[in-house]
Amino acid sequence: MSASQVMRAVRITGHGGPEVLELTEVAAPVPRAGEVLVQVSAVALNNTDLWTREGAYGRPGDPKARSGWRGPIDFPRIQGADVAGRVVAVGPGVEGSLVGSRVVVDPAIYDADGPDANPVGLMGSERDGGYAEYVTAPAERVHDVTESPLTDDQLAALPTAYGTALGMIERGRLQKGETALVSGASGGVGLALVQIARARGARVLAVSSGSKIDAVREAGAHEVVDRAGDVAEQIRTAAPESIDVALDVVAGELVSEGLPLLREGGRWVIAGALGGYDVTFDVRRLYLHNAQVIGSSMHTPTHFGLLMDLARRAEVQPVIAATFPLDQAAQAQEELSRRGHVGKIVMHP
Repeated sequence: MSASQVMRAVRITGHGGPEVLELTEVAAPVPRAGEVLVQVSAVALNNTDLWTREGAYGRPGDPKARSGWRGPIDFPRIQGADVAGRVVAVGPGVEGSLVGSRVVVDPAIYDADGPDANPVGLMGSERDGGYAEYVTAPAERVHDVTESPLTDDQLAALPTAYGTALGMIERGRLQKGETALVSGASGGVGLALVQIARARGARVLAVSSGSKIDAVREAGAHEVVDRAGDVAEQIRTAAPESIDVALDVVAGELVSEGLPLLREGGRWVIAGALGGYDVTFDVRRLYLHNAQVIGSSMHTPTHFGLLMDLARRAEVQPVIAATFPLDQAAQAQEELSRRGHVGKIVMHP
């Protein structure tokens, strides 16, 4: 592909509503040393796309500041963290044999080289992402899934939601036979938590509501608690032996109500604050029971490798709620923000 080739892309030039998403033609990126060029087959949407666009992350000491998740965004920025596609070119120093592979890109930008590095940036936020026909990525972040029976749409659904879910499950040390509580179970991360925890052999108790309860059950939850009722009371009834690991993307009041429901040595893992970020709890319930509250942001390279193994064996089956063409990015994000769907929303560049 020639250096002067243009491509269609959707980018944001500032924070705002769906109207700041603009479909444009830009120069296709050229892979630098150590990078590959991926032709995007499918790109999945995430809440982080909405929050990055809105600048909704706050900053240390200023929770209301407009910011990306790790600070100011360099505009214009092509959004989209979750890419499945094919390698069409490689930069200097990269194995040419990668060309033609069907791949999933690990969207994390890490703070170090090791297997347990922390994510400190994200494709589509701190570097250009997959709302485009092509995207570049470091060769070591590209995973060959040519053999996977999953569709391109299903593969694109994996990186952020399932990566975040697997990071939570690994950091919470969830073992076969343990009881896991999953909050926000019909959302992208929630559904992934249900599927991965079930595949791991845990007993899965999920919190969801209304019309989505059946879909959560289909994804593998053994029991579903209705968010509209007294959640703590329903959990006590459904899990009289108490909870080993809570996998929580809601936080808010659930933390204060739920911590007493952990067994001795239980773990409460938090990766989101859909129910509110200002939390109070009785700290005695923590130290007297050797419980742990664990923050979890995305995944490590090791976690992502485990996820790709699950993908190659199709041990999880992402649910696709809807697909959109690239020129309907604004409609796709609005559909995501309405939260009426179960599963992932995917665009086809």
